[in-house]
Amino acid sequence: MAKKSHARRSANHQHFDDNNYSTSRHKSRKNPRTDDNIVDLKSRSQQLETAYSPPRSPQPLRAKTKSQQEYIHAINTHMLTFGIGPAGTGKSYCAGALAAEALESGRIERIILTRPAVESGENLGFLPGDLDEKFSVYIDAFRDILNERLGAGTVDYCLRHGRIVAAPLAFMRGKTFNSKTFVILDEAQNTSPAQMKMFLTRIGEDCKVVINGDIKQSDIRGPNGLADAVERLQGLPNVYVHEFEREDIVRSGLVRDIIDRYEVPEES
Repeated sequence: MAKKSHARRSANHQHFDDNNYSTSRHKSRKNPRTDDNIVDLKSRSQQLETAYSPPRSPQPLRAKTKSQQEYIHAINTHMLTFGIGPAGTGKSYCAGALAAEALESGRIERIILTRPAVESGENLGFLPGDLDEKFSVYIDAFRDILNERLGAGTVDYCLRHGRIVAAPLAFMRGKTFNSKTFVILDEAQNTSPAQMKMFLTRIGEDCKVVINGDIKQSDIRGPNGLADAVERLQGLPNVYVHEFEREDIVRSGLVRDIIDRYEVPEES
């Protein structure tokens, strides 16, 4: 009898504990603990899970300055155009936007984007991935321009099917740029004279080539291929050298002020 009574008490005690646990769980769900000092590390914003791409601009390219207008006209009317000058003047943006318009209209069949794979005073080591992934960090700025002018989906399609090609300058050797190609060599101040000569001798009949850079911002030692080419080729037919000034900077007024402080004219 004593054993049965003890078993009954144990069962009741267990039943009470189960009810207690169930009730406490119910209460915890009903009244979750709030503490401003606790951060859920697993929570992620839905916006962060979506890759950002700039919205496509519905407007045609418009020059922001008189100098940009001259540069755009030079690209449209010459086979080879040099755009030299300080950062923030729109050299790369105008060239990229004109290339996008030419591809969309069918005047060209392919855009080639290239630049020397030179690091700006830093050693990044061996980047992971295949060639496209390694070089993408050097050409991201142009991808943003093309995304804005063509739309990210169109750019992805063109990259997959060879309509837009991005490759290091070293991979231009042996190629010929034909009449249906728009080629942009960016950051050309980081080329050697030999590299620049190799690139320039790829130019075929009636193709469009734009070479951009800031002669004062070279990250290489020795002679500057951009400065050397401008000096050698200026005055040739179908070659135009456009020079931007600090007054042409459109990125921001602060950039103009910064460049003024860094490039104080030397007193004679």
